[in-house]
Amino acid sequence: MTAHTNNQMMERCINECFEVVHTTAHCADHCLSADQATAMAQCIRLCLDSATIAAACAEMMARSSRFSAQLWGVCADVCDACAAECEKYDGDIMRQCAEACRRCADTCRQMAA
Repeated sequence: MTAHTNNQMMERCINECFEVVHTTAHCADHCLSADQATAMAQCIRLCLDSATIAAACAEMMARSSRFSAQLWGVCADVCDACAAECEKYDGDIMRQCAEACRRCADTCRQMAA
């Protein structure tokens, strides 16, 4: 992999992480405002976990932290868990959240490879 390709992949990963921060926050807010917020507690927790780890991962990559690589696998695992939970529910917000999390997980795994 060339330095240019590596930089492009890192930028893509940072962007995917920040997209997760945005979509999971929106999804958690949607779940909290639903009549079934108590039943969706696991979804809300996973959305918040995904937002937290994705933000940390993106920030550390942006500043070229030597610890970024250690977060990629964790970020991918948390995002996959969030996507799987969101996929249990209907609606555009849930689908968008799951898709953003899957993209981020895939990109983080590519970075780790």
